[in-house]
Amino acid sequence: MQKLISVLETQILLITPPFTQLNTPYPGTVYLKGFLNTKNISSFQSDLGIEVILKLFSKKGLQDLFVFIAANNFELGENSQRIVALQEDYIESVDAVIAFLQGKNPTLANAIVHDDFLPQASRFSHLEDLDWAFGSMGFQDKAKHFATLYLEDLSDLIIETVDENFGFSRYAERLGRSANSFDELYQKLNEQPTYIDEITLQSLAHLITKTNPKIIGFSVPFPGNLYSAFRCAKYIKANHPNIKVVMGGGFPNTELRSLADVRVFEFFDFINLDDGEAPTEQLIRFVNNEISQSELKRTFLLENNEVKYINNPLIQDYKQSEVGCPDYSDIDLNQYISVIEVVNPMHRLWSDGRWNKLTMAHGCYWGKCTFCDISLDYIKVYEPIAAKEIVDRMEQLIATTRTTGFHFVDEAAPPALMREVAIEIIKRKLTVSWWTNIRFEKSFTLDLCRLLKASGCIAVSGGLEVASDRLLKLIDKGVTVEQVARVNRNFTEAGIMVHAYLMYGFPTQTAQETIDSLEMVRQMFEVGIMQSGFWHQFAMTAHSPVGMNPESFDVINHSTTLGTFANNDMIHEDKSGAVHDKFSFGLKKSLFNYMHGLCFDFPLQEWFEFKIPRTKIEPDYIVSVLENEAFQTYKATQKVVWLGSLPTLETFTKTKKGKTFEKARLTFHSKHNLLEIELDLGVGRWLQNFLQELKQSPKGVLSFAQMKQSFEARTSEDFEPFMFTKQAEQLRDFGLLII
Repeated sequence: MQKLISVLETQILLITPPFTQLNTPYPGTVYLKGFLNTKNISSFQSDLGIEVILKLFSKKGLQDLFVFIAANNFELGENSQRIVALQEDYIESVDAVIAFLQGKNPTLANAIVHDDFLPQASRFSHLEDLDWAFGSMGFQDKAKHFATLYLEDLSDLIIETVDENFGFSRYAERLGRSANSFDELYQKLNEQPTYIDEITLQSLAHLITKTNPKIIGFSVPFPGNLYSAFRCAKYIKANHPNIKVVMGGGFPNTELRSLADVRVFEFFDFINLDDGEAPTEQLIRFVNNEISQSELKRTFLLENNEVKYINNPLIQDYKQSEVGCPDYSDIDLNQYISVIEVVNPMHRLWSDGRWNKLTMAHGCYWGKCTFCDISLDYIKVYEPIAAKEIVDRMEQLIATTRTTGFHFVDEAAPPALMREVAIEIIKRKLTVSWWTNIRFEKSFTLDLCRLLKASGCIAVSGGLEVASDRLLKLIDKGVTVEQVARVNRNFTEAGIMVHAYLMYGFPTQTAQETIDSLEMVRQMFEVGIMQSGFWHQFAMTAHSPVGMNPESFDVINHSTTLGTFANNDMIHEDKSGAVHDKFSFGLKKSLFNYMHGLCFDFPLQEWFEFKIPRTKIEPDYIVSVLENEAFQTYKATQKVVWLGSLPTLETFTKTKKGKTFEKARLTFHSKHNLLEIELDLGVGRWLQNFLQELKQSPKGVLSFAQMKQSFEARTSEDFEPFMFTKQAEQLRDFGLLII
């Protein structure tokens, strides 16, 4: 009874509308609920997307779907005819497949891969081409991929029959992307709800009855869940006019900053921008008649039939230390499904496995890239969180979600903060896996990468963008191709996977530079310092330096007037007349092969059906960069960490040219290896004592200056020569890190 009472007193119901991710909740509502907890404001959250997917892809869901298709006499293509003919096989297998993808029935993998268990339609037609991948993916992964293809076959049927806009991670995305005018979306919303809409609205109705909220807030991060948010809002206005409806999230933050179309407010009472904590708190207080309308924060509303934006400057945003720990309660994490759509290592992290979402820092510490929305607060306002607090939140989430995987969703995680977080994780002896987005900073030395690996880091993604030093400078990326190559090598040697975001079509980019960029990428994959990548075509946005100053980048802006709805993506062309689209297929096809160790010896011309220039990059350029690295030096303030166990010390004597020397043999054990090194007895005893001191220090860390001082005080020798001995190098490889 106690739980029922608390639900009925819900101030705000937070909803992620269909569709975002299948494997893990999108964190918008999770972050906001965590903040509301600190204010003792009752809230309830729901991921409508996963609820709709599980209703649709169930035995009853498919029975209803096939009955609906039969009743409406849809004209079916050959592939859909096959699926309908096999409908009993789909109906009888779907619950078992979903359970397998939820991790509840792993033994089904054998039947999925080897037995005649899954009905197969067109998505399975290219399986022979992927035989090379399954060996490296493993048996369970192969079964997940088969099960994913099975669901995609059913998705194709849904698209052809009941809803052309259906998609697993996006819904009616086209209606939200670059929608300067609200007309098309408005027209769609005034049509009858689709089959998928009906399932969504049934779930929404149940949710409203269950929670009885005063306010319903929709988190809309992407164009692909915009339509569904509007469809749900329309239902609420028609059936629960007393409930106030608000939208927030990534889409309004970037697209709706100049909103002027009054028709939007037929669906929503309010739209909030940027960080949601203060605007949501003020909105709740306003709805409760505790404050006046003028005290709202970053909020659009309708007044006298005009769109009005209210942003009271006296209402301060909350610091990251004040927003609380993300809260996943109300969401059943066991219902999410892990899929493997494509055999891209980094994309697999997005869709497979359950990841708790956290942030190391608000905004971007670099904040200069000319293609990026650096004028907006989510990039511009940089505020790191203390490492101790980050790891406190990790421990809280492990306790509440029983999941030890973390995706840090930073714009770019700061290297120094990553170091401190890693040290804190190791100090607390946490067993976690984590990954994040970075800039390819020279700060990522091999030792720092080894530390990150020891703390549980499994992958990083970063922007190589256009692999051309001229264009990287124009982008103001703050890195060079040489630097990226060396950093990638450091991560790879430490055992951390590297994914590169690659860009083509940046303003003033020539065909020569595009091909030279491809050659740089080819070489990085060939030498094994990059494991994953994806080519994106440059898009000019209104809030980036290029979008705000197109003339400075020799770009013609064809989006000269603001629309009344979404304004972000801008239609543009290079003054040079370059046509970048034509490179798309060749770049992506070549990368697909390089990612899987294939076709490095193919001439670049092989990937394109039109004449391209010969690359001007030497074929061994990346190899030469990696071989010609500057001599390493150390700063007094750098930190020293020992990842290994404490050694045993055995003394012995050695005679050389009639002289006897006292020596020490130190033996180190790791989980997989053993290391024995021989040192002069004084140095050996110093090392044994120093490692003991290092382990007992408050954070397991001492400075390089302290190590040098300790060595010279106890051995009466200079420290620098020791640091470049073979024994010191062996220790470095075994876990003595200077970071």
